Amino acid sequence: MGVTQNSGSTKGLKTTLVGIIASALLALIKALGGIFGNSYALIADAIESAADVFTSAMLWMGLKWSAKPPDENHPYGHGKAEALVAIGISVALMVAAGIIIRDSIFHIQRPHKTPAPFTLVILVLVILTKELLYRYVIRTGAEINSGAVKADAFHHRSDAITSAAAFVGISIALIGGEGFEVADDYAALLAGAFIIYNAYGIARPAIGELLDEEMDPELHDQIKSYASEVDGVRRIQQLRTRKMGTVYHIDLHVWVDALLTVREGHIIAHRVKDHILESVSQVQDVHIHIEPDSEPGN
Repeated sequence: MGVTQNSGSTKGLKTTLVGIIASALLALIKALGGIFGNSYALIADAIESAADVFTSAMLWMGLKWSAKPPDENHPYGHGKAEALVAIGISVALMVAAGIIIRDSIFHIQRPHKTPAPFTLVILVLVILTKELLYRYVIRTGAEINSGAVKADAFHHRSDAITSAAAFVGISIALIGGEGFEVADDYAALLAGAFIIYNAYGIARPAIGELLDEEMDPELHDQIKSYASEVDGVRRIQQLRTRKMGTVYHIDLHVWVDALLTVREGHIIAHRVKDHILESVSQVQDVHIHIEPDSEPGN
């Protein structure tokens, strides 16, 4: 049978909690390191980690909401809450990027001290931790087919990359010495630009989901193939998909022999539905419309 929205959300919640705790600790470490180590790139990195905490908390609430069962006002369930959360994460990232870019420009225009060497140690720790988090979260997102969880994973990856940019900037400032202090700020500026790019990558599929964009063509063809395997099915038309969080709802027209009784056509429809649900784990429900085929066939 197909996976349930609730089972996927439960797994996503556990993963998100790990991300919240890790990001909160890293944000604190980076903020203190940036303040005492004279590194705005590290402070900018702390801002993004703080945004990680905020967006992961948003994801937590979204997953809880999306796991709610269908009701009278939401017959398809609440799965699209995930897409809304992904868009919220994207907006939060853009806001954080705007703050980082603004403050980077401010610091570039004003002389300041060279960052302390110990800030590099902090950044190495951050890069390793965030990359491990990315791999853990993206694996979960793929398993439960959650765009919001995948968005959270890419947020961790963006944090690792911005930390790497900060590492390069601080290294240049330390090696170059006097006159190269702004390398730290340029690294923060680059990080802000990358965050905006990443935010777009998160928002694009979420908007597609809200607008009921079609599923992956390969999966679409698989469903059509499975439906055609059922005895009595002459052809399949108008296969439409709707993503609801971690699962899909399918609508399709099944053509059968026009001489069949209503009961016989109904039985074929149920067989098609059951076969799809058993064969494609991402599908939660299938709505079938039987069409009469008057042409000679099997």
